[in-house]
Amino acid sequence: MTVTIDTGILIAGAGIGGLTTALALHAHGVSDLLIIEAAKQIRPLGVGINIQPAAVAELYALGLKRSMEQSGIKTERVEHWDEKGTLLFSEPRGLAAGNPYPQISIHRGALEMFLLRAVKGRLGQRTVRTGIRLVSFTEDSDGSVSALAVDQSTGNEIRLRAKGLIGADGIHSAIRAQLSGDGNKLVPTPITMWRGVTERDRFLDGRTMIIANDVYSSRVIAYPISSEHGQRGTDLVNWVCMVSADTRARFDRPDWSEQGTLEDILPFFSEWRLDWLNIEDLVRRSRVILKYPMVDRDPLERWGSGRVTLLGDAAHLMYPVGANGASQAILDASTLAFEISSRKDIPSAFEHYENARRPATSKIVLENRMRDRGERRISGKNDGQKTAAIDGIVNRYKQNVESQYKHQPSTEGQSS
Repeated sequence: MTVTIDTGILIAGAGIGGLTTALALHAHGVSDLLIIEAAKQIRPLGVGINIQPAAVAELYALGLKRSMEQSGIKTERVEHWDEKGTLLFSEPRGLAAGNPYPQISIHRGALEMFLLRAVKGRLGQRTVRTGIRLVSFTEDSDGSVSALAVDQSTGNEIRLRAKGLIGADGIHSAIRAQLSGDGNKLVPTPITMWRGVTERDRFLDGRTMIIANDVYSSRVIAYPISSEHGQRGTDLVNWVCMVSADTRARFDRPDWSEQGTLEDILPFFSEWRLDWLNIEDLVRRSRVILKYPMVDRDPLERWGSGRVTLLGDAAHLMYPVGANGASQAILDASTLAFEISSRKDIPSAFEHYENARRPATSKIVLENRMRDRGERRISGKNDGQKTAAIDGIVNRYKQNVESQYKHQPSTEGQSS
């Protein structure tokens, strides 16, 4: 049996980008929309992420300030260390750096859950349909786009018709695959990441992120992500361990993330000496250990076509450097909603959206690559040289990346 559903705007993917797009559209007076999500249930999965001030501003404008601040941490400082416990460089972030909005470190699942609640509360429970996987789409001659989807529970086909289709369906985007024709090819690196979340006693001052590297370019990133834990005098710490351990042969797996083990990680950090951080204890007590290859994609020359466009990781997958992945998806959502509400037709709105966002995100993808390579090259230098090199890398990145945040359209907020 085939079910047919008609809607105004069809959003594929109920992640951060898709949910924020729905809220931003609603804030601009567009409520005829539907989100489909392949997962049968949306749960608070994942680990910690950072939301940059420009993206925080957009979420605050959507009436989510209280939710953000009750859940996450206003990060105030990033410190760079070596494996011997030497502080090499420190920089203020967010409000401490003079921004009008904070940088917020938060659990990805917590953010997705309150975005989901806001969408259902403002647009209705049936706005988000789970267990529906989009397979393909066609643009019709009558000025609509048709999508073929499958009900994951029954196997039945679902045909959806909309005025516009937004592919916010992530790294394995079916919409991107059809648009680009490159098979969603990933650009490999020899870097493996392990990620986790650990509850522990106070982590430094409770508002600081650390980035530490050794002479072999192994890296640890850690920062607190939970305001609730902080109020109890503890911290929920997000951590990332990155090493040169090649996993490129497995990139074609659809389930390319996997469970990691202590035996995978600890040998790379056995000689580290950080008085204020026991890496073995941090990893051993983690709620989960997730293992990923570090990958991105070359920027596309075009994201969409006619009544179809892309958003977030589907459009511009980037290294987790500079804490920009989720932030850029949020900025995509804000711009796209603004254009849809401001233009007479969907193709024009999508074209203006792409022209506004694609150059900025393409530059960030390339800057993330340069920053990662630059930070790894300093491993053999002495402490003074490392400090000078990090200072140069950080300042270049801020100049070239944060300039992309200017002239960002904002949504009209409503209280939550």
